[in-house]
Amino acid sequence: MRLALTLGRRGLGQVWPNPAVGCVIVKDGRILGRGWTAVGGRPHAETQALAQAGPAAKGATVYVTLEPCAHTGQTPPCAQALINADVARVVVACDDPDPRVNGGGIAMLRASGMAVTTGVEESTARADHAGFLSRITRNRPFVTLKLATSLDGRIATQTGESQWITGPDARRAVHALRATHDAVMVGAGTVRADNPQLTVRGMGQRRQPVRVVLSTGADLPMDASLFQTADAVPVWMCHGADADVSRYLSQGIDSVPCALTAGQVDMVAALKALADSGITRLFCEGGSAVAGSLLRSGLVDRLELFQAGKLIGGDGLAALGSLGVSALSDAHAFVRVADRAVGADLWTSWDRAT
Repeated sequence: MRLALTLGRRGLGQVWPNPAVGCVIVKDGRILGRGWTAVGGRPHAETQALAQAGPAAKGATVYVTLEPCAHTGQTPPCAQALINADVARVVVACDDPDPRVNGGGIAMLRASGMAVTTGVEESTARADHAGFLSRITRNRPFVTLKLATSLDGRIATQTGESQWITGPDARRAVHALRATHDAVMVGAGTVRADNPQLTVRGMGQRRQPVRVVLSTGADLPMDASLFQTADAVPVWMCHGADADVSRYLSQGIDSVPCALTAGQVDMVAALKALADSGITRLFCEGGSAVAGSLLRSGLVDRLELFQAGKLIGGDGLAALGSLGVSALSDAHAFVRVADRAVGADLWTSWDRAT
């Protein structure tokens, strides 16, 4: 199962709206087939592993990181493919809460007389599938907030200079993180100040994340790098329903109208719209205002913090906008799950405290 989980992670950021599943087929102590969800979501992991194993899959044990699907979509049910292959046993890491599955795949397998074991490496599988599970059960993507700051929590100097606070090793790590997410989101201020590309670079040929821009009034410059490459890498603009987006549509940019709160794009509405469009894992790199808004709304699941050994001072731009915290008991709490050195910088990962 651990091998299946490792294989499944190859699909992170590549397979949305589907889950990144891994599958291993074993008989007599020998691996007959391995598979993971293909780029774009199909073929599924089980189908690919079965194709590799061929007729030898009969009587084998199948390890799969998510309950096999039980519905017919663009492909037949994976549960039925396992039945047709006459495997002897299926070991499942975690169930699939999608209403089209939700125990139905396991029920199909057991009804055929097959032995089924569930819950093996379940906690790891749920962490790996957090984006897919969030989209199904919470109607929003799993949200990762990335911050690159000085030691005193600043993201720019008093003049707005921000490139580069952290070093090249940290920036390469950020590209690797982008690569495991379906979409990268920034606010309008970041587009104006930094003119970012938001693509994954230096990681070989791969499906690029969707680039999401929050712009309430859809009033960003058309010569921004994001818009100039919209024909090659998708750009979605979240904006107020009354904004005129005609010039962006003609450039190939997708419109995502959202409700407004206090004159700004409502984050809950924006994330719901992204989930409705298939996004399961969202990587937020956008400025202090966007970061603060996500935190105030309780929408940050993971924090990836990169800190450089520099001090900018109180006249620099703070990493976070106002959070309205008046008592320590109201502070947004996170639990440290990992820390490592990246070149001269420190990278710390934090999960929201439950």
